[in-house]
Amino acid sequence: MSKTAFSRNVYRIVQNIPAGEMLTYKQVAERADNPRAAQAVGQLMKTNTRADVPCHRVVKSDGTLGGYNHEQGTQEKERRLREERDRS
Repeated sequence: MSKTAFSRNVYRIVQNIPAGEMLTYKQVAERADNPRAAQAVGQLMKTNTRADVPCHRVVKSDGTLGGYNHEQGTQEKERRLREERDRS
């Protein structure tokens, strides 16, 4: 699978994570048929600027949030997740 095809697949998977739910970088990589690519998923999420890709719903395997490519960083990621869970 090419890097571009992998990226498109990852974005599609993340777009389909329901509000209030999360997947780990590893789970996204597994669903993208590349279970050893969790770091690549992390890099895609770290640099994501697409509003249609809810990268805040992707977290580390240990349950911690990981990075977030927005102005307020991890605090913004946590706020968005909490807001979605509160609405669920």
